[in-house]
Amino acid sequence: MYMLLVPSNSPSSYCTESKECLQFELVCQTEEYEVRHYSPTRWVSTDAEAYLMGVGAAMAFRRLYQYITGTNQADIQMELTAPVLVEVPEETHTWEPALYTLSFLLPSVFQHDRPPAPTNDKLYFTEMPEMDVYVRSYGGWMLSVSSRLHTHLLTKELQRVNANYNHTHHYAVGYDSPLKLLHRHNEVWYVVNVILLLLINQEAPVELLV
Repeated sequence: MYMLLVPSNSPSSYCTESKECLQFELVCQTEEYEVRHYSPTRWVSTDAEAYLMGVGAAMAFRRLYQYITGTNQADIQMELTAPVLVEVPEETHTWEPALYTLSFLLPSVFQHDRPPAPTNDKLYFTEMPEMDVYVRSYGGWMLSVSSRLHTHLLTKELQRVNANYNHTHHYAVGYDSPLKLLHRHNEVWYVVNVILLLLINQEAPVELLV
């Protein structure tokens, strides 16, 4: 079963420019972060090596944009959905490029049906499993510097509360096109391994596994 996409005017969505946006269930929220639950989803992805996340994301974005605008084996054009994910490795070195993976969420019709095959062999499909994620939101532009800052702030808080999460990578998440100047929305995600949540109106902690 794949998660349905919701219209951009849904209260559970941050979309303002896309017709379809990824839906989630809010598990809990603090002043510093949220915990969200996502169902399985299907994405089209590509990798790029670069010294800076912004450079790698720009290289990868062009390939994916060509795919959704008709450069595929079926010559099908698709609407750009939101968000766009950039998988960022945790351990990077200033003297060597890092491998970044950029992913576009496939439109709802291709969450169930077979999507058109890419003509570029650098593109591939990714099946994102069901998962819970820690999320920190911020405005402005998703630049390498701003992404690193908010990643640091999120990890600092997660370490403070002894959160159990995947330390190998995180996601830089963008919802807006470069043409949007105001009220932009970006996020940092860490995938949860095991968390203990004290649910509202319940005295015992509930363990969630992903």
